[in-house]
Amino acid sequence: MIDPSDNSVIKLDFIKKGLTLEIISEGDSSLYKIDENSANENGEAFIQILEGRSYEYEFSKKKYRLKCSVEGIVSKSKKHEHRGRIIPNIYVGTLQLEVFSVDFPDKITKISIEVLATKFNNEPDISYRQNYRNMLESITEKCTDLLMQINSPVLQNFETDFNEDNETIYQRFCFVSSLINSKEFEEAVQKIISSPKTHWINEMEQSDTRKIKRFSSSEIRQLTSSSNRIKLQENHYLNSKGINSIPSKIFSTKKVESIDNAENRFVKHVLEVYLVFCEKCTDNFKVNTREKKEAVILVKKLEVQLNQPFFKEISRPTTLKLNSPVLQRKSGYREVLKTWLMFDLAAKLVWKGGDDVYSAGKKDIATLYEYWLFFALHDLFKEKFKLNQIEQDDIAYKHLISETKDGLNVIIKAGVHTALSGTYISENRKLKIKYSYNRSFKGGKIFNEDKGHGSWTTTLRPDYTLSFWPQEFSESDAEKNELIVHIHFDAKYKVTQFIINTKIDSKEIDEEELEERKGFYKNADLLKMHAYKDAIRRTGGAYILYPGTEAKELRGFHEIIPGLGAFAINPSNEVVGLKNLSEFIDKVINHLLDRTSQRENIASKGYDIHKDPKDDLNILKEPMPEYLNGAKLIPDDVFVLVGFYKDVEHYNWIGSKNLYNIRVDSHHGAIPLTIKELTAKYILLHTIGDSFSNELWEIKGEGVKVYSSAKMNSEGYATENSYLIYQIERSSSKEFENISWNFKELKNYESRRQSAKPFVVTLTDLMKVSEKKSNI
Repeated sequence: MIDPSDNSVIKLDFIKKGLTLEIISEGDSSLYKIDENSANENGEAFIQILEGRSYEYEFSKKKYRLKCSVEGIVSKSKKHEHRGRIIPNIYVGTLQLEVFSVDFPDKITKISIEVLATKFNNEPDISYRQNYRNMLESITEKCTDLLMQINSPVLQNFETDFNEDNETIYQRFCFVSSLINSKEFEEAVQKIISSPKTHWINEMEQSDTRKIKRFSSSEIRQLTSSSNRIKLQENHYLNSKGINSIPSKIFSTKKVESIDNAENRFVKHVLEVYLVFCEKCTDNFKVNTREKKEAVILVKKLEVQLNQPFFKEISRPTTLKLNSPVLQRKSGYREVLKTWLMFDLAAKLVWKGGDDVYSAGKKDIATLYEYWLFFALHDLFKEKFKLNQIEQDDIAYKHLISETKDGLNVIIKAGVHTALSGTYISENRKLKIKYSYNRSFKGGKIFNEDKGHGSWTTTLRPDYTLSFWPQEFSESDAEKNELIVHIHFDAKYKVTQFIINTKIDSKEIDEEELEERKGFYKNADLLKMHAYKDAIRRTGGAYILYPGTEAKELRGFHEIIPGLGAFAINPSNEVVGLKNLSEFIDKVINHLLDRTSQRENIASKGYDIHKDPKDDLNILKEPMPEYLNGAKLIPDDVFVLVGFYKDVEHYNWIGSKNLYNIRVDSHHGAIPLTIKELTAKYILLHTIGDSFSNELWEIKGEGVKVYSSAKMNSEGYATENSYLIYQIERSSSKEFENISWNFKELKNYESRRQSAKPFVVTLTDLMKVSEKKSNI
């Protein structure tokens, strides 16, 4: 860990003798200094400050000023302009500061300080180097994995042009350096050196003839032809055969273990190709820039590896045996082969959407975190739901990689809608699922004209949206029929810790309101999730994704959605964060498979309520009871049976028995039975010659009954027919006093011979034809 300090003095003698710039930390800010070797090794400036903190600065000479090309980071004091503050906000990376004198304002000298990331853990150097690099390596690996899935040979012919591709060289360099700088690659090379693949070869050497125990045909021939011979004794066996001398030394072969084989030549070739690429990048980067420093560091690292004695013994390859079992299976070799395949494609990769991430010197870690989350969620949802259809701005793509004149482009870009969709099949339901990045939900006038997706208010664009709807519907039809559910996620790198205080007292509310008046919003991120949930139609939940440690969910009812909350997904602990999110998505899926859920019932009711637009000018102001039989009265859901009585005798029978009868056979006066007739709550009676009626009765009892002709006769109603019987009593609601209804104006009323036929209307429709009795 690097040690913090309160201030640091930067000597600027090269600008003006005796000139210094002092940087002082404010409040809980910290300032760090690293030695030159460490700075060069990591390609960083030796003075380092923290993102999201504030620092004061002061020149030793009053004529000098400080400014920065990044707006809003440097602000000078109004009283003493050689003083001021440096506030990096969420800027991360090498920050170029510009020093100039008021006497020579055009003569600018640039100095660098490093802004370290702090959101991932408590050690800024680890957070900055390790987590940033992890995210970059992860994106590189995911992008190159996507490339590996493309089998079209035409995509393998592009070569980096170092003369024409200056704008993308640093981006390509970042992809490649993330491979070479990885611990996996370094450990693989060391593993190869310590335990290499070897083979046995025959090696010629000059040996003492007397020490050779076994002679080959070649060595036997040398016994008769070689020089420097030794005379044999007369009684020697060979002398008796006519050989009176032998050479003192001959050449013999022996088995020697060698590392100069195809696999090790491949490893050396890989390092040499990496070195050539990095050297070309170095030549194209400007002097004294961060990218130049990074490239030089990588060149030195590769040179150190290639200068090891191991590679001195290995010759250049004539062929590359990429199908070698050793390269594909042996530890060390396997990893080098993997990086080689990734390198070949990474060097061709262009990401036009990653300009903010790969701007030389700047490390836009917030944007990088957003992109990193896209790929992390992409992998999670694709594996979970088998997403296989890709589109961007309504244009279909086969892959997330497209071929351009500059190379192979990753089509993902901030602000551009990209989506993957597929079908999830369970035992009881088939769902279409769509994972969207930067999907806009339009609001305003467009929303009012379109019953599809949209926002009640202004246009909103969450970072990521996961949408679910039944497979048998198109997406637009599912929107119109309230059958789709959206779950939104927003990347919030700037959130340090997401804590929801549900037990807040009035004093804390007052303090928070005071801070909000000053411009400090404690709950701004949570409020934005509320905006997504409440403004975007058919939203089931909105959640923050941030690099913290605490996860929190808030449920709207008793079910998993609708809800709000946050999930901590940290690059240093990616597995745990994604595991928690994955379990949450599983719960959402189980919830969506439940056709009896509260959310499903609310959505169904919502569709019935909103399917027909209501005229704002046609407002019903007539008084009605708030409750009916102890339940909240909803006029649109309350049905009124408009019934006919034949004469005074029939009316008196109804009044005396508190019963109303309707024919249930197929003859004149009978009605077909539907749920509306069976669940009606009121009956409005009328007879021959009526245009208005004030005879409103409430339906009581356990429900509708069927009386046979015998039962009807026993009740004093002479008939040979069966009847549907309602138990009723005159309405006592004060709201209906002195009210008559012009039932002939109701749309279901039929005149002449059909006027006696009962029909059903809603209480809302009935109240639209109501009039005060005094006006009749």
